Amino acid sequence: MPLIVLVVAVASVTVAHPAFLGVNSLTTVLNVAAPIIILAVGQTFPILTGGIDLSQAAVTSLGTVIIALTLPSLGGLGIVFVLLCTTLIGVLNGVIAVWAQIPTFIVTLGGLTVWGAVAMVISGATTLPLGDSHGAIAWITARITSGLTVAPLLAITLTVLVALVIQYGRGGRAIHYVGLGEAAAQLAGVATRRARILAFGAAGLSAGIAALVISSTQYSGAPTLADSLLLPVIAAVVLGGTALTGGIGGPLRSLVGALTIAVLRVGLGIAGVDPAIEQIIYGCAIIIAVAITIDKKKWGVVK
Repeated sequence: MPLIVLVVAVASVTVAHPAFLGVNSLTTVLNVAAPIIILAVGQTFPILTGGIDLSQAAVTSLGTVIIALTLPSLGGLGIVFVLLCTTLIGVLNGVIAVWAQIPTFIVTLGGLTVWGAVAMVISGATTLPLGDSHGAIAWITARITSGLTVAPLLAITLTVLVALVIQYGRGGRAIHYVGLGEAAAQLAGVATRRARILAFGAAGLSAGIAALVISSTQYSGAPTLADSLLLPVIAAVVLGGTALTGGIGGPLRSLVGALTIAVLRVGLGIAGVDPAIEQIIYGCAIIIAVAITIDKKKWGVVK
């Protein structure tokens, strides 16, 4: 089903604009998709456990600010620092949700506000240009061919590696078990709390990687630079077929969903559609995808 949706999206845009299947348009789609793929793969982890990370885009924006502040003094070590910071934020989200027994959408909705405010404070609410320090992350958006950059290849390689870890790694299977039934997983000896915390840590790590890609593309960091990606990323995960109820789905499905979102973004841009309309389309896509994929038998009554 997700592949069919992708094919229909490509066909629809191509009918409207026959030049869409040209090399330039397709490389643009892949370059646009790179940060969405990375964030969608990270978001897949908490959603597989039956949770969600609404703070991921805000943490990504914060990551771009940290990059702009640390690269000039730390150089390459600034990359490690950023990844460490965003991963710890993700772990903190998981720890609060697990140990305080607070719904993940509440924890991360609060985190969205907190980390957004932190980014505003430490950046002085302004855009921070990378200047000469951009060289430390310039390789991420270096061109391989006339239009294709390293970023989409990095995103796809990361997706495949994560899919292999989930498929064959013990921790990856535990995340699926938690989403399918946490109580049963606990009785079977699965470390469910650890799995949920690691899932949010993975979402935080993906926010850091996406921040590197976005900062390399924009030559700067800013407190709201990635905020608009929250809805497209969640739409990519659910369009890919990962159930918001948890347990069903995976990174490869999110890859397909992210490519579908990228095709829509580029296609709607070519058609001159207002960006505000794009947000409406993403919101409708989430509702429709959830209506199709939600397991109503599992929930009994949906409120």
